[in-house]
Amino acid sequence: MISQQSHATTNKNNLFLVSYGCLKIQAVVSLFMIVFPNAKINIGLNITERRSDGYHNLETVFYPIKIKDALEVIIADELNFESSGLDIPGRMEDNLCVKGYHLLKKDFDIPPVKIHLHKHIPIGAGLGGGSADAAFFIRLMNEKFDLGLSVDQMQDYARALGADCAFFIENKPVFAFEKGDEFEPVKLDLSEYHLVLVMPPVQVSTAEAYRGVKPAMPKDSLFELIQEPIANWKKYIKNDFEESIFKNHAEIRGVKAALYEAGALYASMSGSGASVFGIFNKKPDLSSLEGNNQVFYV
Repeated sequence: MISQQSHATTNKNNLFLVSYGCLKIQAVVSLFMIVFPNAKINIGLNITERRSDGYHNLETVFYPIKIKDALEVIIADELNFESSGLDIPGRMEDNLCVKGYHLLKKDFDIPPVKIHLHKHIPIGAGLGGGSADAAFFIRLMNEKFDLGLSVDQMQDYARALGADCAFFIENKPVFAFEKGDEFEPVKLDLSEYHLVLVMPPVQVSTAEAYRGVKPAMPKDSLFELIQEPIANWKKYIKNDFEESIFKNHAEIRGVKAALYEAGALYASMSGSGASVFGIFNKKPDLSSLEGNNQVFYV
């Protein structure tokens, strides 16, 4: 009888400790809000026309990949931004997460926060890292402060920050068109393949990339071509930026050639560069590229 009472008392104590522990963990989670924004690649990129507002219309397929930053938001006495990892150029006020905060602050009574971004996604790589950070920040603020924003509303805020920013709200493979901020879902799953991304020690500015491009409507839409077997992509799917970028940056051209030599089914520069990805049936040996480049086995 005594042991039963002791056992019951112990259970009650354990239950109290577990409950107390959960409350403490919940409080910590509420205070420290952490997400992991991921990169994307462009599979194909056609610059179709120049717009009257100075932008370009295009078509591309965005595909999310598992190269990630870490973004932490903490309630604070005043708005603050700090970073670690890769050096992020520019002023605090120019960071897209900070701009995202100010956009939300116009419409919602949100408290000041401290934003810490650990940067791992290469910069100037055509991977959308800054856009991903901003979109994940909007999602995080919506969730933690119960803003009640729908997916469409979050995408509208993201569009105000950058053309590809809205993609990261849902973060699923899409055919993107207009400025790259309108989407149609595509059935695309590369999980059975080995995807490798190579970042040479070069950065390509968006302005440089667009200077070398002559907009033109493609003969066949990428929306249809992406349904071709991957082995056929090399014949049909291209990135309009490659021609001029490769002329000016032999290192990037050399990386693409090396990926094909290593057995890639398809290789391409992502976005406006400078990163290049390859899709393989099996994990390749790219030790020859690892000395002078960052190589990510995704």
